[in-house]
Parts: sequence; C-alpha cells; structure tokens
Amino acid sequence: MIKITIATCTYNAAQELPATLESVKRQKYREVEHLIVDGASKDDSLDILLRYKSQNDAMENSMDVKIISEPDNGLYEAMNKALCRATGDYILFLNSGDRLHDDETLTRIAEIAEQSDVLPGVIYGNTNIIDQNGTFLRKRRLEPPAELHWTSFKHGMLICHQAFFASTKLTLKCKYNLSYRFSADYDWCIRLMKESEQRGLPMVNSNIVVADYLEGGMTKKNHRKSLIERFKIMSSHYGLLLTLWYHAYFVLRLIFKK
Repeated sequence: MIKITIATCTYNAAQELPATLESVKRQKYREVEHLIVDGASKDDSLDILLRYKSQNDAMENSMDVKIISEPDNGLYEAMNKALCRATGDYILFLNSGDRLHDDETLTRIAEIAEQSDVLPGVIYGNTNIIDQNGTFLRKRRLEPPAELHWTSFKHGMLICHQAFFASTKLTLKCKYNLSYRFSADYDWCIRLMKESEQRGLPMVNSNIVVADYLEGGMTKKNHRKSLIERFKIMSSHYGLLLTLWYHAYFVLRLIFKK
C-alpha cells in the first residue's frame, strides 16, 4: 500500500491546530504517517498534540503519529526537518489551520498512485479558501493545469503548496532553500517538478479539491517581501528577460481590467 506522510509544522497555533489534526484523524485511508514539527511553542500546542497522539495510539486502526518539539529558525527549517524524517512514499505539507478537504482525500490520492504504471513524481489538486470557522470563502484564484510541467509556474504558483503531494524519492534531493524567508515553497515546487521530469516521472492532476487553506497565511501577511522573493526565484529558473516580460504582462492585465 502507498504510505502518505502528512507533515504539519506549527508554532504557537493552539487555536488553529485542532481543526488541522481533526481533518487528518478522520481520514478513511489509514496508511498515514502524521509527522508534526512544533517549534517549541509557548502556548497549549504541545498539550493538544500529545492528547492527539494519545487518542490516536489508543485506536484499533491507528495512524503513525510522530511529534518533534524543539526550537527552530522558522517555517522552512521546520519543513526541512520533516523532509529528513518522512517515511511515506509521498509527503504533503498541511500546516496549522489548513485542512484536508474531506475524509476520502487521501484514499483518492493513494488510488491514483496505485493505479499508475509508474509512480508519479507529483500528484496535485485544487484548493478552497476558508475562514477561521472553516466556512468556504471562495475557490483559489489560480487553477491547477490539466498537464503540469516545470515551466508551468512561470504563470505563477498554479498549485497551492497544500495540494502538492511530492514523491519522497524526489525530496531526498530537494530541500527548502533557507535563503528565502517567504516564498521558498514556490522555489521548492519548481525544483521538484524539474527533478520529476528529468527522471521521466509523470505528474498527475487528481481533479479533486485536496485542501481547505486558511486565509491570511505567512505569504499574504508579508505580501510585498514575498513578491520580491518570487521575482528572484522566477528569474533564477526562467531567466530575467522572461520574468520581466511576464511581470509587465501582469501589470497591463490589471490596468485594462480596471
């Protein structure tokens, strides 16, 4: 059976954490490793996590829940810790406040992997935006393409990080670049797609909503800094001239929409 690692990185997020944990707990697919990296939270997060693990371990059909709680230097270092410890065939990052869309989500992803002649390098899907109460606000503006290539992200981050299942065979070579503070996930996804294509591994659209993403994440809170980083990342992968052309196109499109 395909084993899936759900990695949850958290810090002082006791209010948002329970909904994330519950969305993993209710999954009907049970070949799951839930790897939780806590940055030594000062609130009630660790108590919530230990209670979650205890309840899981008491279940007959339990998942493999692992908790790491220690200081780190931010979200992307925590994500790298998860990449180093993941034992699943695929890894998905689902951080505090984000949720798997329904209780069949991982079942569908595992079926796609198992039915493929060659295990995909990436399995991806769509994302809904929710508020703190879990209420649906809207679909994500950018739509996942029917066919994914590493050049697809020159149009922007078409797939939300929380809907991007990556083969752990690929992530062994692709860690988050810690020189980026707000958009390392954009760079990481591009490098993983490159690696997948170089190995001849398919990248498959699941055609389902994978995740419900909590509005107002780190990138949105640091929007200007994130855009600057994304420009640098895009230039490094696609070249400065192409990046300038696309940004000019985005600006013109916004002007004419008004």
